[in-house]
This record gives sequence, structure tokens and C-alpha cells, in this order.
Amino acid sequence: MKTAIGLSLVAAAALSACSGQNAASRDQIKAVGSSTVYPFAKIAAEEFTRDFPQFPSPIIEATGTGGGIKLFCSGVGVQYPDIANASRRMKASEYDTCKANGVDPVEVVFGKDGVAIASAADGIRLDLTVREFYQAIAAEPFGQPNTAQRWNDINPAFPDEPILVYGPPPTSGTRDALAELIMTAGCRTDNATAGLKETQEDRFERICTEVRTDGRFVEQGENDNLIVQKLVTNPKAVGVFGYSFLEENADRLQGQTLGGVEPDYENIASNAYPGARPLYLYMKKQHMEAVPGLKDYAATWVDIWGKDGLLARKGMIASSPGVQLRNKQLIAAMTPLDPAELK
Repeated sequence: MKTAIGLSLVAAAALSACSGQNAASRDQIKAVGSSTVYPFAKIAAEEFTRDFPQFPSPIIEATGTGGGIKLFCSGVGVQYPDIANASRRMKASEYDTCKANGVDPVEVVFGKDGVAIASAADGIRLDLTVREFYQAIAAEPFGQPNTAQRWNDINPAFPDEPILVYGPPPTSGTRDALAELIMTAGCRTDNATAGLKETQEDRFERICTEVRTDGRFVEQGENDNLIVQKLVTNPKAVGVFGYSFLEENADRLQGQTLGGVEPDYENIASNAYPGARPLYLYMKKQHMEAVPGLKDYAATWVDIWGKDGLLARKGMIASSPGVQLRNKQLIAAMTPLDPAELK
């Protein structure tokens, strides 16, 4: 068994004072945020509990990345989460909220994932480009109302089947990554639209990232497993979720290529797949000494995030050795996030 790092009584008293509550009112680590990160956080929590049985099992909640960061940045004290799990990077505006509430976030990249587009194993096959997928789901592709109702309206070589895409809601980091990595990339293939970035940035953002609301793109909440179930029962539908859900259901689903690139481990690790993205933990520096076991829980992530670790066996893409080392050092030093890097 690993040696536990003891709770600092002084820090606990300080945390209690900040929160206006007794520090003993929460003796469990609490993490909130991304549904994509949720399965990995549960694995980390289970491993932590096995190694440190003297601590209660951490509470992990899937609130969506945006919702999780909002809760995390709301303040310091036992009523606020210790960690925000995120499938996209914290925004500058979110960091400003953190600082206004006295929160010093420590940003940790623990691995990578991909925004996978998939269908049932025996379902529709499209071989999409980022431009074609953007045209299928955008509210106003290239600034015009979306009139495409069937896949062959996008490309005559596609099946004559209705467009039906199940995807994440606006609170999800996967939705943000879909907009940034795939939709905006597709939008930029039109030179006139791409030029709006410099002259009409708000219009550019709306045209490139707003999703249609006419029933062709259907939000399924923060439960990616629900999208998997929808695809299995409807072979004509397409779904958007984190790669780990595709990997976990490889016997029931097939990944859709983007630009001829499969959403698989090697392509995401090398960034060849357009939807590749890092995954984040945001740890509250003020809580690290005060919450029982929190430092040990953070160290548990380091122990299991390697290429041959528990998380990779569950579908996470391991970061490069250099990225792993830098983030291990960030956890050891608890170096706060530099806001100059944020958008």
C-alpha cells in the first residue's frame, strides 16, 4: 500500500474558515465535469480507494465540462468541488471567474481523446470530410440556411437516407471540441467565410459553430452511453462522442472516417485524426493540503496515465512522454495556470 500524505490541520482550518462550515462536513474528494472524462475519473477513484482504503471513495459527477468548471470556479471551501474534469481547455472568461472567487486552478493534461463520429457496426457508412460533416449539421453552412435533409444532398455519392446525428449539448466539452476541431475546420474550407474571422468575428463564430435545430442534429444530454444505445437501435443514425466510447463498444459500433482518417488510437495519438484533443483536470490549489487524500488522488492519476496504464486500457490515448513528465511536475509543484495561455 502507498503511504498516505497526511492532512494539514492548519490548511483544514483555513479551508473551513473560507467556507464558513466545519471542515469535517466533507471528508470526500469531489470532482465534477466532463462526461467524456467521467469513466477515467471513476477508474482513478477506484484505484485510489484500493491503494488508500483509509479515505472514502471520491465523489465523481458528470455535469458537463462547462457546468463542472462553473461549479469549480465558484469559490474555495468545502461546498465547492476540488477538481473539474474537462474535455476542452478552460476559457479565459472562466479563469476570470475563478480568480474573482479566490480560486487558483492548476491545469493538468492527463491524456488525449478524439471527437469520434460513429454509427452502428451494420449501419450507415459515409467516409466524410470535415467540410461535409459541417455542411450536414451547421445551422447556416457558409452563411446560408441549411436545407440539406438527406445525406445525398451533401454529396451525391452518399446514401439516400435522412440526416440524423445524435450529439452532445452546449454544456459539453465534446460539443465545444466538435465546434472548434471539426465544424470550424470545415467552415474554413470556404475562403469567403474564412475571411470573416478578420472582419466580422462574431458572424464567423456563429456561421462556423452553431448547430442546426430542425431535428437533424439531436442533443442527447451529458450521457454519451445514451448516444451509443440510440445508434445500436437505429442503423441509419450517426453519433458524436468521445473516442473512448467507440473503443468500449467496438463490437457494436464503427467509426466514421474524416478525410479518410479512421478515429483510432494511433491516428489520435499522432494528431492525424482531425478530432484529436487533450483531456484536462483542473485542481484547486487551495484544497490540496486541506482535503484528506487529495494529493494522493492526484498522484494516482500519474500512476495510471501511461501508455500501458489502466486508463489507456479503457480507451484513453496516452500523452507523449514529454507531456506526461511536464504534467507530473505540475502536480508535484501545484503550479497555478498561466492565464496568458487562454483564449
